[in-house]
Amino acid sequence: MSSVAGMSEVSRFGVVELSEFPDDLRERVGAIAEKSGFVPNVFRGLARRPAELRAFLDYHDALMDSDEGLSKAERELVVVATSGANHCTYCIVAHGAVLRIRSKDPQLADHVAANPWGAPLEPRQRAIVDLALVLATRSAELSEADLDAARAAGLSDEEVWDVGAISALFAMSNRLAHLMALRPNDEFFTLGRT
Repeated sequence: MSSVAGMSEVSRFGVVELSEFPDDLRERVGAIAEKSGFVPNVFRGLARRPAELRAFLDYHDALMDSDEGLSKAERELVVVATSGANHCTYCIVAHGAVLRIRSKDPQLADHVAANPWGAPLEPRQRAIVDLALVLATRSAELSEADLDAARAAGLSDEEVWDVGAISALFAMSNRLAHLMALRPNDEFFTLGRT
C-alpha cells in the first residue's frame, strides 16, 4: 500500500474484490488479472455498479482492442495525452505503463503526461496528441483546421474517429477516477521501465 498521506484507500467509495464480482465479470476481469498478475483498481472500483462496469468494458474493448486504424501504442498515446490534460493520476500511471510496453519506449509516456505540448514526438504522434488535446481541453472549439492537420499527418478519417472516441471515453474515465479518488495499483509504476 502506498505510504503517501491520504493515499492509503483505493477508492473513496470502496472496492469490490474479484471473488465478489458477478460471475460474468469475475471471468472477464479474472482473465485480465491472470495476464497482468493483479486486478487493476479501476475494475475493483467500478464493480460496485456491475452494469456500468460491463458497459465500460464493452466500449473500452471496442476502442482499444481493434486491429484496424490506430496501432495499439497510438491508442494508448491518446489515453495518456487525454489523461494528462485532465490530471488523472490513475489513468496516467496505468495507461502510461501500457504505453511504455506497447511502444517499447520507457520515456514516451512520461513526456506526454508531463507536457504533451512539448513532448518530443514523430509527426504522426504529434498529430494524434494534438487532436486528443483539443478534444480533451476545448472540444467545443474543434475546427476543420484541427481535422485537416491530423489528415495532413497521415491520419485517415477512421483514425481521426478513433482519436475522438478514445479521448471521449477516457475523459469520462478520468472524471470517474477523480470522483472515486482512485489510487493506481503499485504494479503499474514500474511496468515497462526497463
